[in-house]
Amino acid sequence: MDRIEQIRTFLQDNPKDNFLRHALALELIKIGKDSEAKTLFEAILNEYPDYVGSYYHLAKLFERNQQIETAKEWYLKGMEASKKAKDQHSYNELQAAYEDLVY
Repeated sequence: MDRIEQIRTFLQDNPKDNFLRHALALELIKIGKDSEAKTLFEAILNEYPDYVGSYYHLAKLFERNQQIETAKEWYLKGMEASKKAKDQHSYNELQAAYEDLVY
């Protein structure tokens, strides 16, 4: 059984497990299924905006697909969520990616 199948199996028991949904989205990106990954990241962040780890990957996904304005929006949302969570490491990572995109 490959990783994607394993994660999907685990998600059957815990469909709202953000760690598993995030991991599945990352695996889907690896095989070029950006649309499915985007849907998962957006679901996570719409339901749990404090799940800081998904902002970076969602913004990068938009950036790779030349949706620059949307990527900027997600970096900024992630920076705000990181501030609220007092997660300086994530804030710095999101800020650096945002600045690389903007400047």
